[in-house]
Amino acid sequence: MRGGESAGAGRLRMAWIAEPVDAAPFDLPGEGGDDGAALCLHGLTGTPYEVRPLAEALVARGFRARGPLLPGHGTRPEELAKLKFQDWVEAVHREYENLRVAHARVVVVGLSLGGLLSLELASRTRPDAIAVVGTPLTFGAPIPQLVPIIKYLKPMLNKREGSDILDPEARARHPGYSQMPLASVHELIRLQRRVAGALGRIEAPALVAHGAHDRTAQPGDARRILDGLGSKVKESLVCADSGHVVPVDRDGAALARHVADFMAAQRADVNARNRPGRPGVASVDG
Repeated sequence: MRGGESAGAGRLRMAWIAEPVDAAPFDLPGEGGDDGAALCLHGLTGTPYEVRPLAEALVARGFRARGPLLPGHGTRPEELAKLKFQDWVEAVHREYENLRVAHARVVVVGLSLGGLLSLELASRTRPDAIAVVGTPLTFGAPIPQLVPIIKYLKPMLNKREGSDILDPEARARHPGYSQMPLASVHELIRLQRRVAGALGRIEAPALVAHGAHDRTAQPGDARRILDGLGSKVKESLVCADSGHVVPVDRDGAALARHVADFMAAQRADVNARNRPGRPGVASVDG
């Protein structure tokens, strides 16, 4: 972690966590020289811990990997509930622009809310490539209709079973808030609407990954994102033995390798955006 980072989210411990883990923001230098940078974005109520495995795989390929703590995280759920989706968007754009100043190539990787923010960023800027994991493009009825009302009656929902992770040991140690502010879910829904209408403007090479057992974001959202992208280079990855938080679930190591391979391939192929062909579809089995 470079100087000036906040370590406030460094060691979170919730009721169901077996042992504390490092949930701090990170800024990792690439191994073997400057081959670009990767902005790695975590999910709603989560921490940079959940995207660090992807970051470490990218570092091994020469990318600097930066994982900031999104606004409202690492403190209390009540603080998160005060924020609008624009606060997350603005923070991500600042992080991206700072990396752009220092690096000729910048890629973006996002999980869940981080995936939505990656797509929003790519619709208004030109990252060299993106990878999104477990991205909730829509919620089925009646969630979008009820949340704007229920948030006033029941501001917080308890996460009784922890995070959406199949591996029980990984679920037990996963850090993050033990409550979900419904006001924040409402802001995520507003962000979904912005992103859904902007997919066609995204031209960056894109990898869209999703856990086959995801109970948080519909697996069909991955196909809708892939089909809606304006990118000429795009791939879909199905992670057959994982839930929502794939990077730390059973397919995490295979996903990290695939993300690193995809980003390295885009770096090697300067003409990637002009390469013809249909979207590729892959599968990760364990």
